Amino acid sequence: MRAAQGGDLAAFEALYRASAAMVYAICLRMTAEAARAEELTQDAFVRAWERLATFRGESAFSTWLVRLAVNVALSERRRRRRGDDRLTFPADLEPIAGAAPGGHPAVAMDLERAIAALPEGARRVFVLHDVEGYEHAEIARLTGVAVGTSKAQLHRARRLLREVLER
Repeated sequence: MRAAQGGDLAAFEALYRASAAMVYAICLRMTAEAARAEELTQDAFVRAWERLATFRGESAFSTWLVRLAVNVALSERRRRRRGDDRLTFPADLEPIAGAAPGGHPAVAMDLERAIAALPEGARRVFVLHDVEGYEHAEIARLTGVAVGTSKAQLHRARRLLREVLER
């Protein structure tokens, strides 16, 4: 870490190799699109390189990097949809229903696919809260929605996932 902070590209490359899969997984959960997740992973590491000097070592590098990746994903989302982040309710669960494998209880459900099929707002809050451990106030600050909206989106995500699991 210290070598990378000093400008050592080989040291930063080692950090990249050790952390790229974790960052990609977070970006994929946030976007549900592989191509966007790859772009965001690269953006997160570019930003990490630019801001490496700000890492003080008060937490694990992976914790700092995860927060940075989440912020990159949320910033990209805001750029794409300035101010158009409303709570929406789909008429049916058809996009999520495809995540359950044939309705056979013996077959394990592809949870990642089910999460990816959630409506965007619900997926984002679910990942930030239940996967990454953010509190609703933090999610509200990061995403620009009200705390109540964050709670509603989390409730919605859990309900939709529960309905898929019960099928």
